[in-house]
Amino acid sequence: MTEAREGVLDPIGPGQWSVERAAHLAERAGFGATPGAIARLARLTPAEAVELMIAGEPGGPDLPAFEESGFWDPSLVDYPPSRPAATERAEATGAALGVTVKPSGSRPLQPVADRFFYWLRATTLETRRLAFWWMDRMVRSPHQLAEKMTLFWHGHFATSEEKLRDYRKAALQLSTLRAGALGSFRDLLSAVSKDPAMLVCLDASVNVKGAPNENFGREVMELFTMGVGNYTEDDIREAARAFTGWRNDDLRFVFDRAKHDEGEKSFLGRKGNFTGDDILAIILDQPQTATYIAAKLYRFFVRETVSPAFAARLGDLLRQVDYQIVPFLRTIFLSEDFYSPASVATHIKSPTELIVSTYRKLGVTSLPGVPDPYMVGKTLGQVLLYPPTVAGWGEGRAWITPGLLFERGNFAKEVMFPDMIGFVDPNHDPGDEVRRVNRNINAGMEITAASMEEGAAPSSIAGIQETFNTRYASLTGYQEALRRLKPVLRVPAQFSLSRMMRDEGAESAEAAVDALTRRFLRVPLEGAARAALVEMLVTELGTADLVRAESYMEYGLRLVAHGIMCSPQYQLA
Repeated sequence: MTEAREGVLDPIGPGQWSVERAAHLAERAGFGATPGAIARLARLTPAEAVELMIAGEPGGPDLPAFEESGFWDPSLVDYPPSRPAATERAEATGAALGVTVKPSGSRPLQPVADRFFYWLRATTLETRRLAFWWMDRMVRSPHQLAEKMTLFWHGHFATSEEKLRDYRKAALQLSTLRAGALGSFRDLLSAVSKDPAMLVCLDASVNVKGAPNENFGREVMELFTMGVGNYTEDDIREAARAFTGWRNDDLRFVFDRAKHDEGEKSFLGRKGNFTGDDILAIILDQPQTATYIAAKLYRFFVRETVSPAFAARLGDLLRQVDYQIVPFLRTIFLSEDFYSPASVATHIKSPTELIVSTYRKLGVTSLPGVPDPYMVGKTLGQVLLYPPTVAGWGEGRAWITPGLLFERGNFAKEVMFPDMIGFVDPNHDPGDEVRRVNRNINAGMEITAASMEEGAAPSSIAGIQETFNTRYASLTGYQEALRRLKPVLRVPAQFSLSRMMRDEGAESAEAAVDALTRRFLRVPLEGAARAALVEMLVTELGTADLVRAESYMEYGLRLVAHGIMCSPQYQLA
């Protein structure tokens, strides 16, 4: 088979197509696949295989819609930024968050504090469910590239629930990203710029005529379109003026003309009475924008190192198709460069890619609840819907340290040997502080500022009497949220390595190790590592003959699979 050439964007021919290259396409344009699915892909021509990844497999399963727990009601629209803001509003007006102040009795503001913490807990729990649903969709979906692109845009247009405090906005943005994932970057940039989650996270509501806030103007150039060094501070200020008046009314974009600066602006060498839409159009006219986006897509799908000259070529390609994502990716996925040795098995999987690809390679058809993907992602450094900054997550070597490699091995162990006895649903773990308050209440202790080590300010009228207790409110809010929370199905992954080996015709320990290696790795194991795994399996089974060990070989096969998944090679796609 002819070796594909690095840096060549010409398409590979049918004679260059193979099972290995089909597996590479499945890894990069999706999240990996079983040997059977890869074999079917390899029987197509390269062009047909790429089109299947772009369009998705026909006749796939229906994907379940996200079912909300029912936490939300309209009284939460004007959710205060903090607990003090909530209780101060209630003290001043007699009500907040749809809850009135008690007319008499102890802790008159307690219901308001309880309500504040209810939504704080509820939206956090529901965001975890939303992330679980999305990762489940990645595992299930017959259109892998659509989900992979949605993941890319989530890291590119990064917003976090920590600032949103509203799972509905996170869900809406996720829908926006998926709807535009494989369309036009021009259209997606406009849609995300007007997305309520983006408007909230980048403080659009305080960007008004006479007092422009530069957050969005800066990030739209620095992170979303052009990259650092391709604009001036004056450009940022002028862009901010153009975006004045853009805000959200709950889940709707609103243009408030009264707060918009209609004066002349000077931006990237042009002058005019620019609006926010004009600014986006001017940015998209810059060659650097296409280069920046094309290079970032290339680093995500192909390899991390991109020379300036090659990045410019990629930018020209994206400009030629007017920022349409599909024709750009079609060229990349068919190119010799994509299948060159420099591109194959050189991508370090993100935690999400690691989790999803593991289950897809095992043939699992839905996301297991054990181990919990939220806790795995938290340990490995990527929690969906919680990017660490507006720049999203780092990529490549940022995902791997000696400690993180160890934790990735622990994830593999939990997949192969789930601890159902010791498992605790993390959604039902409120933390030590809340548990301590709960224990005090159940023990019959009086809940006071002193007993809870609470710093709540006493009422000016009631002397030392508390107007509310924050720690008690935290407990009460958590209990109310848990009462309404729809549960996540908590079962481990259902698969049989024994059945897989029988289906692949593996009759010896060596054949089983080779079959498992082909399933999980894109990089062959060295001789010593392979020999060690064979020896491990033979020792566990008491024989090298899988036929003789057929009735009890599952445990030994899982030991070998765990060993493969702990290897540095398993971290590469």
